[in-house]
Amino acid sequence: MTLPRGFKANAEREALRVRRELGLSDTDVLNVDDLADHLKVKIVSAEKLVSRTRLEELERVQAYAFSAATFQVSGRNIVVTNPLRTPGRRASDVAHELSHLFLKHDLTEIREVNGMPFRTCRPDEEEQATAFGGTLMLPRPLLLGAVRRQWGPAQIAEHYGVTEEMARYRYNTTGVAKQIRGR
Repeated sequence: MTLPRGFKANAEREALRVRRELGLSDTDVLNVDDLADHLKVKIVSAEKLVSRTRLEELERVQAYAFSAATFQVSGRNIVVTNPLRTPGRRASDVAHELSHLFLKHDLTEIREVNGMPFRTCRPDEEEQATAFGGTLMLPRPLLLGAVRRQWGPAQIAEHYGVTEEMARYRYNTTGVAKQIRGR
């Protein structure tokens, strides 16, 4: 699956615009809870809604079936997160969910996991939310600075509070390492 033409460039511009609205530089750590507050989105841990035991059972039935989901209740957007995830994964999951809101995606598909229905977006919209969420957390100027310091994905992940997978995804898809080597 591929992103629409111009999507990545627009995502970079939008991520930097949002950071300025939050008073952040292009290279500051983005706190997703601050971003959610800015967007008037409430973040709720799923263990406030169901027992942790039920979440652990869902994880045993199908690992990573649920990481985060967005609901609209009485006109307010609420992102429910899975407390079983690491802080870095939670940050990536929240950025992904907020990206669906930025991109005005509709929840149009229903998937069922262990008899429980979940509404979700189309696969192309999921890809867009993943790409935009990663850009919000790790925009290109931030990655260029990290690569100039000779940081790899593990150091980027640790410093900016994201998963190493997210850091590697952005590191590889933006071509920043190649850009720095070419100078």
